[in-house]
Amino acid sequence: MNEMMKKMSLMGVVPVVVVDDAKDAVPLAKAMKEGGVPCYEVTLRTAAALDAISSIAALGDKDMILGAGSVITLDNCKDALSAGATFIVSPGFNPQVVEYCVERDIAVLPGCVTPTEIMQAMEMGLDTVKFFPANVYGGLSAMKALSGPFPKMKFIPTGGVNGANLAEYLAAPFIRAVGGSWLCAKADVNAGNFDKITALCREARQNVLGFEIAHIGINTTDKDASLAVCRTLNKAFDLPVKEGNSSNFASSAIEVMNSQYLGANGHIAVRTNSLERAIAELEARGFQADLSTAKFKGDKMIAVYLKQEIGGFAFHLLQK
Repeated sequence: MNEMMKKMSLMGVVPVVVVDDAKDAVPLAKAMKEGGVPCYEVTLRTAAALDAISSIAALGDKDMILGAGSVITLDNCKDALSAGATFIVSPGFNPQVVEYCVERDIAVLPGCVTPTEIMQAMEMGLDTVKFFPANVYGGLSAMKALSGPFPKMKFIPTGGVNGANLAEYLAAPFIRAVGGSWLCAKADVNAGNFDKITALCREARQNVLGFEIAHIGINTTDKDASLAVCRTLNKAFDLPVKEGNSSNFASSAIEVMNSQYLGANGHIAVRTNSLERAIAELEARGFQADLSTAKFKGDKMIAVYLKQEIGGFAFHLLQK
C-alpha cells in the first residue's frame, strides 16, 4: 500500500475542504490538526484552492496529510502536485491522471462506482477508489455488493457520510476511510468558526477510535482465590459467575485472574473500533503496544496490552 494511502487509512477520515480565501487555509489546517484530524482534501473548485494548498504545504508539518480534490484533468493534477499536494482525488476515472500518479508512486483516488470502473482501476494497480456520491449510488449496501466480486478493493465513500453514521461506515471491512465536508463546512470556514471545526474534528476522531471500557481485571493468586472473589461479588451484588480457563468473570464487567497477571493491581480492558488505528493514535500520544502480548483470530489482531501501566493497572485493547 502506498505510504500516503496508509496514513489516510489510519486517520479514518479524509475531510473535503473548500477554501474561498487562501488566508483561511493555515488557520483552518491548524484548527483541524488541533482536533486530531490533520488531513485535508482541498478541492479545486475555487480560485483560491492552489494557493491554499501551497500555504498549508509551506508549514512543513510532517503530520499533515495534504491532497487535492475535484481533480478532473491531467493539468489539474500537475498544478495540484506543484502546489504541494501529496495525494490526488478525482470525482471520476481519468486514466491519464491515474497513470501519471501511479508512475510516480503518488496516492490517487479516482471515483469508481461501477464494476467496469473498478476493473479499470485494478488494471492500473489500484486497491482503493473513491465512491462518490455514496448516498446516490447505494451507500454501504452497494459497496458490500461490489466487494463480492472485488474482495481486494477498498472504498473511500464521500457523500452522505457524517458524524452520525461515521462509525457504521468504518466498521465495514471494505471501507478504507471516509470522506466528507461536515467537519469543515464552507460556511464555518468563511466565518472563521475554527473552534467549532476543531470540536467537530475531535468528535470525529473519537468516533473513529470508539474507545470504551470493556471490563476491569483483578489479580489473585490462584483459581480458588479467583472463584472466591467472584462468588463474593455474586453474594453482594448478584453478579453472575462465569468460570473460564485462565480467569473467571463476575458479570461481563469484572474479570478475576487465576494468577498475578499483568499490572500491579490488575488490568483494564478498553474496546476500540480499530486496533490498528488505536495503536497508531496511542503511539502518537506517547504509549506503545506490547506486540508480544497480541492475540489473533486468523490473521487479524483482536487484543494487545500496552507497555505502560497507569495507576498500577495494565491496559489492553480489544477489537470490537
